[in-house]
Amino acid sequence: MPTVMRIGPFAFVFFSSDRLEPSHIHVKRDDAIVKFWLEPVLYSKSRGFADHELETIRKLVEEHRETFLRAWHDYFGA
Repeated sequence: MPTVMRIGPFAFVFFSSDRLEPSHIHVKRDDAIVKFWLEPVLYSKSRGFADHELETIRKLVEEHRETFLRAWHDYFGA
């Protein structure tokens, strides 16, 4: 599980098994996790985050989208 970035309590990660899915990022904090698609940035699913946290995370994903996309393509070779 490569960690692409950490911002505050949030770790932005990929799972190696995600290779066949469209580009996305998982965001983890403790036992909470959320998945956002990157093209375009869209919420997919989550467990353990409050709605206001999801909005904060969405803004971070949008802000760092290009970095996440580069990391996705570097890691998965797409």
